[in-house]
This record gives sequence, structure tokens and C-alpha cells, in this order.
Amino acid sequence: MKTIGLIDTTLRDAHQSLWATRMTTPHMIPVARRLDEMGFEQIDLAGAIQFDVCVRYLKEDPWERVRLMRERICETPLRYLVRSKNLLAFDMVPDDILELWIERIVANGFRVVGSFDGLNNIKNIVASTRTAKRLGVKTFGALSYSLSPVHTDELYVRTARELVKSKTVDTIMLKDAAGLLTVDRIRTLVPAVKAVIGNIPLEVHSHCLTGLAPLVYLEAVKCGADLLHTSIAPLANGAGQPSTQNILKNLRWLGYDVPIRDAEIDTVSEHFRRIAEAEGKPLGEVLEYDASHYSHQMPGGMLSNFRSQLTQAGLIDRFDEVLVEVARVREELGYPIMITPFAQFVGAQAVLNVVHGERYRVVPNEVKEYVLGYYGELLAPVHPEALDRIVENGSKRIALQPVEPEPALAGLRKKYPNASDDERLLRFMFAGTQVDDMLGNKAPMDGYRTMHPITDLVRRLSQQPRTAHIYISRGDFSLEISQA
Repeated sequence: MKTIGLIDTTLRDAHQSLWATRMTTPHMIPVARRLDEMGFEQIDLAGAIQFDVCVRYLKEDPWERVRLMRERICETPLRYLVRSKNLLAFDMVPDDILELWIERIVANGFRVVGSFDGLNNIKNIVASTRTAKRLGVKTFGALSYSLSPVHTDELYVRTARELVKSKTVDTIMLKDAAGLLTVDRIRTLVPAVKAVIGNIPLEVHSHCLTGLAPLVYLEAVKCGADLLHTSIAPLANGAGQPSTQNILKNLRWLGYDVPIRDAEIDTVSEHFRRIAEAEGKPLGEVLEYDASHYSHQMPGGMLSNFRSQLTQAGLIDRFDEVLVEVARVREELGYPIMITPFAQFVGAQAVLNVVHGERYRVVPNEVKEYVLGYYGELLAPVHPEALDRIVENGSKRIALQPVEPEPALAGLRKKYPNASDDERLLRFMFAGTQVDDMLGNKAPMDGYRTMHPITDLVRRLSQQPRTAHIYISRGDFSLEISQA
């Protein structure tokens, strides 16, 4: 009987996909120890977006979040996902900043560190895994999945072979951020990758945007996958990962050993359900199959942002037109994978093309840098006409040959002599007063209490202007409240 490990994504990608990354540290802490005791292979806690949202919107110190969770999650390795050589930004960062970032990630408590790149560029992935390996933690390299004429099984086999050859990864992650994998494709892709990675474990990570991910997971295991990424419902399905509850039940029914102690799952599930109800956050729902998703391939979070932005601009009636343009721009740019940052590049260019009525009349700096190779070697050439218009209409300040970023660490330490390296790194990433605003927030991070359902009911009823008398009875319990 083969053992299948589960990697929990509830504290990172689940709320990134369903709650716009707005899970706070106080939301996490009450269930941290329960998650630690459940037997997950790893707990996925943070990546670029979590750090970004903590500072910009939640006004939380992301490093303190990591430390607080490490104090409570002692047995299960915490996992961090590095975004290529961009870290938290869209632009590439200097090598000395990247190296210090990995060092501080490990020093603060992460024991698994891996990297992905939207072009599957080995150099960009290994830049992080090499440092993490030197520091003695477990590492993984991601094969970012996409659907296009260039993203063939042969491409992924070649990339996997190069990752293994680098000797910097302990596992290989098949990362399907847009939920594009199908059962038919997994039947060819997983065996092909397994054939070249030998005894290195293979992880499968997908999203339920087409409703196929749970079936894809089960087929992946049959084909040799070793680890699956799941989240605890209600923070599952929809734009998120398959639910731990469903995958666990089906794997065991199929005869696999899954070493999860599931006695606490309902408690954790109810905790997040109460938070969602109290704060008006959505719950994950099973989505119907949508064939159009395979055309634009946009992640779920970006689709909701697009709707909001077009609504605010009075252009929501052109939403479908924008999605068609997204598919066209992506093809013209050489089929970049629709993950951060390239999904944002393609989406922004598509909106500009539609709004201005002239294609590539206005070009974001990042799009010009992309076609010029600033982010690495492209997998397919940019269409010549699009390339000409992008180069001509893009900023003239962008050099036609990619320029490596200059070392910045010495200057950063000189500029902030009394700050810690953790703080210096945040100040490098965030402009203006954002770090000061975050550090000025003294709200406690280690306590959150969801109301008991009866308490919540009484609170809501008492807020109704016409409610003068409340009587609740259940079994031996009764409560009567009258307003004068």
C-alpha cells in the first residue's frame, strides 16, 4: 500500500485564492497547534503575496507572523514559495538581496524553501534553491504548468531533468496555478516526469477553477505522484485547492495510506467557517466546468479583480472582450504562463488595448522589459508586429539589452544602520511610508475569538431596530432578553 503525503495550503494559497490573501495572523493562531498535530507532510505558510498583503493592507509584520507560527507549529515543516528572482516585486532583484532574503526566511523558521518561475527558467529557480540547500533546509523546484503549443510534455521533462541535474532540489512540484490540468494530460505528464526524476518525490498542486482538480489528483497518484496540495474546507474548491476532507476520503477508499490524523479537521473547518460568517468572507464552492477558461487561462483572483476594475471604470460590459484580448495578447507574447508576474502583464496590456481602441498604443514598462528578455529567455518568439509596436511605444528609458540589477545590500545597510536585516529587506521592497505604517500598528497579533453561534445570533437580533423581545430555547437552555 503506497503512502501519499498531503501538503496543507489552508494558511497560504487557500485564502490567497478565496479571501484575496486577507487571512490575518490572529485568524491562524487558534488552530496552529491543531494543524501541527494532524500529520501533514508540510504546512504552506507564505510566499510573495502574503508578505505584500501583510505590509500594505493588514499592517502586520510578516516576519513576526512567521515567528509566531513557528512557536506553535513545531513538528510540521513550514514551507515558503519564492517567486523567481522577483521576490515581492515585478522587477528582478539583485543577487545579494535575494541571498539575504533566503537566509532570513530560514532564520525565521521556514524549513522548506522552493521557487517557481513563469518561464520555467532554471537559472532563476536555482538562484533560490542553491542558497536554501546551502543553509541545510529541504528544497523544491516548480514546473509551472500551462497549456500552449510550446508547453509540451517534452518541455517539462527537459526542465525536470535540469532541476535534478542542478542537485539543489529535494522534490519536484508540478504547479498548476490556473487549474488547467486534465485527467488525460496527467496520464502522460506525470509518468514522463517521474521517469527522469528517479526517486525524487513529485508533488502535484492545482486549483479547482474548472472543477477537474480532485479527479486530476486521484489520477496523478495512480500515475506515480507522491504528494498532493490540499486545503481544509470551507477554504477549498472554487479558485482554491481540492479539499483535504474529499481527497483524504477518496485516497483511503482507493487503498492508499494517508497518515493524516483527521480527528481535528472538523474543529479547524468550523473555526474558519465562523470567521467567514462573522467577517463576510466567501466560502469555497464547487465550480461547474467552464471550457472558456482554457482560452484566457487567468487565475481566479485576477478574474475577480478584472471585474471590479472594469466595473469601477464603467466598462464591465466589455468584460468578455477583455478576456478574448487576454488570449490574443498571450499568444502574441510567446505564451507566458499565466502566473505572477506574467498574468498581470498580459492582463494589463489586454485592458489597455481594449480601452484605448488601438492595440499596443500604450505599453506598460514591464511588458517591454519582458519582450526584451529582462525576465529570462522566452519559450517562443514574440509576434514581429507586436514586438515592433511594443518596442516603439514603450518607454525609451528601457535599454534594449537587459541590464543586471546592481548589488544593493551594502547601500541598504548604510542607509538603515540601526535596522535589522528583516526590516531592511522590507524597506527595500516597499516604497514610501508603508513599512513605517506597518510597524506603527500595535494591535496584538496573537488572539482572535470567533463568536459562539448563539452569541452571534443575539448580537445580530439586538441590532434590529424593531426587536424589543428575544426568547431563545434549546433543550435545557433558555434565554430571554427584553429592551426597555
